Amino acid sequence: MRGWWQDLTDLVLPADCAGCGAPRTELCPRCRTALGGAAPRRVRPVPEPPGLPVVHAAAPYAAEVRALLLAHKERGALALAGALGAALAGAVRAGLGPGGPGGARTGRRGSGSVLLVPVPSARWAVRARGHDPVRRMALAAAGELRRTGTPARVAAVLRQRRAVADQAALDARQRLENLAGALEVTAGGERLLTGGRVVVVDDLMTTGASLAEAARALREAVVSRRNGGTAVYEAVTREGRGEQRMGARPERENWVHGAPEIVAPHVIGEALRAAVVAAPRDSFEINRN
Repeated sequence: MRGWWQDLTDLVLPADCAGCGAPRTELCPRCRTALGGAAPRRVRPVPEPPGLPVVHAAAPYAAEVRALLLAHKERGALALAGALGAALAGAVRAGLGPGGPGGARTGRRGSGSVLLVPVPSARWAVRARGHDPVRRMALAAAGELRRTGTPARVAAVLRQRRAVADQAALDARQRLENLAGALEVTAGGERLLTGGRVVVVDDLMTTGASLAEAARALREAVVSRRNGGTAVYEAVTREGRGEQRMGARPERENWVHGAPEIVAPHVIGEALRAAVVAAPRDSFEINRN
């Protein structure tokens, strides 16, 4: 686990580029271009898992981009969160399309915010790494979206409800089986899936199994609420952090970062989108848009 002295060292001492090793820079211009120099595009895995939302990615998962993601996730290169978040914000914008947060195709005015829902990491992984890389990138992405005029907030409303195996050695079918029913929306979290557009975010898409499972849990929670399901709702604003605390039971609490207001509800089904920093190169090549 990282200590405070490691975080301080990252900020004070010059570091080599995490993507290519260029000296005395956390992220060199060439690697920054590889990460966010091209327009984000829609990506589709083969086979495409059932229920996968439309996914946009900022860059192919190769070479420097792979090294940057691994450095941030596994080696605690926290200074990369800003650049990775900016790339993720670009993928989010691409998925929203010309209609903006409200969505032109829904017939609504684009006055709603964008709600970024990070795919949750396993608790053991967060403890081992000393941070939650996807949530950290989501917060940076929301900040970048707000800075450029798109109201955005982050809601960590998903959690694992059972243990899952390490996905690294699993194929597409095994990943779907491993993750089936593994996620759920925290108590009261379904009330946050209202207003604007909901975008599931992750650092990487490979088979799409994680994004499909996250989308299933979100849709199920919204349907359950509309069918009369009840949930306890409690909101406590943390001064100075712009967060809301959701859930009456401590073990199921989660945080909403950014604007605290909740606006009119919308249908999450077709409006649900997903965005990632990177995806395999061949998933870009079969883009049918």
